[in-house]
Amino acid sequence: MLQISLYTLGSVLLVSAISLVGVLFFLRDRFMRKMLLTFVSFSSGALLGDVFIHLLPEIAEGTLPLSRGYFIVLGGIVFSFVVEKIIHWRHCHLLPEDEREHDHCHNVGAMSLVGDSVHNFIDGLAIAASFLVSVPVGISTTVAVMFHEIPDEIGNFAILLHSGYSRSRALFYNFLSALTAVLGAVVVLVSAGSLESLNVYLLPFAAGNLLYIAGSDLIPELHKEEALPKSILQLLSMVAGIGVMYAMLFLE
Repeated sequence: MLQISLYTLGSVLLVSAISLVGVLFFLRDRFMRKMLLTFVSFSSGALLGDVFIHLLPEIAEGTLPLSRGYFIVLGGIVFSFVVEKIIHWRHCHLLPEDEREHDHCHNVGAMSLVGDSVHNFIDGLAIAASFLVSVPVGISTTVAVMFHEIPDEIGNFAILLHSGYSRSRALFYNFLSALTAVLGAVVVLVSAGSLESLNVYLLPFAAGNLLYIAGSDLIPELHKEEALPKSILQLLSMVAGIGVMYAMLFLE
C-alpha cells in the first residue's frame, strides 16, 4: 500500500505542476495558440482511450455486477454535469481580445478557481482509484489527465489574467487550485484502508467523470474549427491520443 500511495501522490503532484504551463502561453503566444486545439484533440483521444481501453475493461472484470458498474459510470457523468451547473463553471476561451465577450469573462476569475479546484479534486479521486486497481492503469489515467490539463490550465490562466489578476498571482492561485488533486487522492487512499470495497465504486465513477470531460468540455471545442486541414489534424491527434492509451496496455 505504501508503494501505491507514493505512486499516487507523485502522479497527482506531477499533474498539479501542469498548472504552471499557462505561463508558457504568454511567453510563446503565437506558437501556443496554434498548438492549443492540437492539445485538446490529443487529450480528448487520450481520455476516451483510457476509459474504453483501460477503465471499462477493469470494471467488467471486477466483482461489481456489470449493470451496476455502468450505472455508476452514468452517475459519474451526471454528477460532473451537476457540479458544473452548481458552481456556474464557465470557460473564457482563448480568442483574440476583440472577439471576447468582455462582460462574460470579466469577474469570473474567482468562480473559475472554485470550479477548477472541484475539477482537480475529482481528477485526484480518479487517479488514486486507478492506482488502487494496478500501477499500469494508474499510469494510463495519469497520462490521460495530464494531457487534458494542458489546454485546461492554459484556459484557466487566461481567465485569471482577463479578470484582472497579475501574472504572478494568476500563476499562484492556479497552482493552489491544482493542489486539490492531492486532497482528492489522499481522501481515496485514506478511505481505501478502511473501506476495501470503495475502489469498486470509485473506478466507474472516475470513468464517468473522464467521459464527461471528453464529451462535454473538449470535443465541442473541436467543432468550432471548420477548416478541413485543421480538422484532419484534429482527427489525427485524437487517434494518436487513443494510440498512446493502447500502447500502455503493453505495460501490464
